[in-house]
Amino acid sequence: LFASSLYRMQILLDLSEQFDRKVAFVGRGVVENSQIAERLGYLRIPPSVQIRDTDVRNFPSQDVVCICTGSQGEPPAALPRIAIDDHRHVKLEREDVVVFSAREIPGNEKAIGRVMNHIARRGAEVIYDGIKHVHVSGHGSEEELKLMLSLVRPRYFVPIHGEYRQLARHARVAARVSPSTQVVLAEDGDVIRVDEQGARVADKVPAGRILIDGTRSGEVGDEVLRDRRHLAGDGLVVPVVAISRQSGSLEERPDVITRGFVVDARTEALLREVPDLVGATIEGASVEERTDPGLIKERIRVDLQRFFRKRSGLRPLVLPVVMEI
Repeated sequence: LFASSLYRMQILLDLSEQFDRKVAFVGRGVVENSQIAERLGYLRIPPSVQIRDTDVRNFPSQDVVCICTGSQGEPPAALPRIAIDDHRHVKLEREDVVVFSAREIPGNEKAIGRVMNHIARRGAEVIYDGIKHVHVSGHGSEEELKLMLSLVRPRYFVPIHGEYRQLARHARVAARVSPSTQVVLAEDGDVIRVDEQGARVADKVPAGRILIDGTRSGEVGDEVLRDRRHLAGDGLVVPVVAISRQSGSLEERPDVITRGFVVDARTEALLREVPDLVGATIEGASVEERTDPGLIKERIRVDLQRFFRKRSGLRPLVLPVVMEI
């Protein structure tokens, strides 16, 4: 599920307490969110129910509920790693049931499908919204919006959140439920003026984040800034790998390209070890990982970053290139 789905977490905790199950939060997102929510009083976690992910193997699988991150198929998250037997503490068994209690975010369909396939190959049952009604959107339904409007009966109403077509539909719902309400459709940057004449869009101002980058302007996200810090500090290392599309086997010795990476006697010796390390990473990966470019790239990236950090204290940006032949 989504790490922010506190209400769904509470349902699982209450049912687990009722049916004498143990609950383990698996994945940084759900662990941190559950701790914060419990501290603030938004989540009630019975002491007799919760266990650590390190203790999951100490209980029969039918007595444990794991609440995991990774519902969108993100390679570093808990569930995708569990699905390929790469998690240190949680292992799938043939009798297990995995429920995807989250909608597919557009663009993630292939990644989610691969995770479901990996789970099915291990004999576990996969349940998702397409075959059973196990999830609804976190956004209010039309009937819930109607209820809120009928209770509040606002003088002015400005629909927010969503694309313009969704704002327009929300506006039509408001107009039907409360004909006396003045509805204002606005977009980012619109200035809404409310006075004795009513409410209306009166002006428009620049909106959104803008980062000035030298003589150019444009939106630059946190990920770009983080990558730039890595590049400025320890440079770039690009391992280039050619693998078989069918078997995932290594077709030739990996190559290594560097940019901005300080090469001296010590680091040159490390770079000579990189092709063998990448080859060992690929050979040690499962068939599912080797034939999934996203997963094998992530595995190579993690292993190389750990290698440079432990051996030299350096943290270059590692950008694997995988060519399927």
